[in-house]
Amino acid sequence: MNLVTPQAILFDLDGTLADTAPDLAAALNLMQSERGIAISDYESLRPFASSGARGLLGAGFNMTPEHSDYEAMRIEFLNNYESAIATHSLLFTHITDLLEELNQLNLPWGIVTNKAARFTNPLIPLLNLQHAACIISGDTTAHAKPHPEPLFEAARRINVSPQYCWYIGDDLRDIEAGKAAGMNTLAAAWGYCGVVEPTQWKADVILDAPLELLALIHAQRLLGSST
Repeated sequence: MNLVTPQAILFDLDGTLADTAPDLAAALNLMQSERGIAISDYESLRPFASSGARGLLGAGFNMTPEHSDYEAMRIEFLNNYESAIATHSLLFTHITDLLEELNQLNLPWGIVTNKAARFTNPLIPLLNLQHAACIISGDTTAHAKPHPEPLFEAARRINVSPQYCWYIGDDLRDIEAGKAAGMNTLAAAWGYCGVVEPTQWKADVILDAPLELLALIHAQRLLGSST
């Protein structure tokens, strides 16, 4: 494990800071109910929440983007989600404590998500995350994760070199994006994590709970001050 002492912390949103899967699953379940087919149980849908419409339509309808009806289904799913975007979504346990402590440490934190701004912008204040130093949505730049450009844009906006940023996410593409940007990468194992186990992601660190991040930051600061 080769960590730098961080000057900024960047987070993914869905499955890392916020448990948004219940509302995403509900948008999919509504589509199933309206078609008179069996509703997928929540636990079967949860791992696909970080993959948005593509992941959930695949899980709930066995539908890939190549299907002729995919685009219409995607639009319907997103409209359902937008109409009830924060009915059940909450921050994960101890995320508020974590962010407050980062503020106390004068360590800027930001959000880099693949969620489109159409959804990010209304959701962020509902989750009380509007004080982030930067908010980068999936369509803020020309590329989405796993491309590094959204992370580069976040680093530019907070004026911290990418090499001194840590990026925390619950999906393989988060780790791929962070590595491509030259950042230390940390897997949020409390999140959705998709179908590939975090142990296979080659992240610098796997975190089992949010407050483990604080302990790691404090340890790294002590290490840095002693060298």
